[in-house]
Amino acid sequence: MGGILSTTSMADVIINALMQTLYMVFWSTLFSVILGFLPAIVLTLTAPDGLRPNRIIYEVLSFIVNVFRSFPFIILLVILIPFTRMVVGKAIGTTAAIVPLTISAIPFIARIFETSLRETNPGVIEAARSFGASNFQIMIHVYIKESIPRMLNGVVLLIISLVGYSAMAGTVGGGGIGDIAIRFGYQQYKTDYLVICSVILIIFVQLIQMLGNHLYKKMS
Repeated sequence: MGGILSTTSMADVIINALMQTLYMVFWSTLFSVILGFLPAIVLTLTAPDGLRPNRIIYEVLSFIVNVFRSFPFIILLVILIPFTRMVVGKAIGTTAAIVPLTISAIPFIARIFETSLRETNPGVIEAARSFGASNFQIMIHVYIKESIPRMLNGVVLLIISLVGYSAMAGTVGGGGIGDIAIRFGYQQYKTDYLVICSVILIIFVQLIQMLGNHLYKKMS
């Protein structure tokens, strides 16, 4: 009877932790994609080969993106505690973890989106110009439309990275699978928790990658 209760308790703990991980990853992905898209557009427009080259804007924004990308997540997590508390009213918890996760992901996805956009075939851009398309039309109908499959691949990479970051968020009360693996599996020497959590994360990452590859092939 005790074994059945223990198994049920373990299942409840792990399922709850999985829901917390999905919650953190979903919202941080959504917010970072939305907020990272704008700097990616500005970087693409103002790049030396962009539609509106502007070295000052490009270099300054590129520097800011690189600075935030260089911060280890665990350090950023601590630095952002006052900002997180200001945004969500607390610095600990699953919802609070979304703030540093999002901020760490914005420069990452912004750079990926910029690279995807700038890989657009110059010949297609010149063809659009020859037909009298405006910069806005070229950005929407050429750059973005041509880059969607590549940007989708970037989002898949982002999700996989955020799964790893969410595990680190568990060390400061963020919850999730990583938190269970550390608290139960490592600190309490319960190897079964550690193994099950690791397997779940591996399966989750594999499923996301397979879905991303399938959608990339469909959209290409």
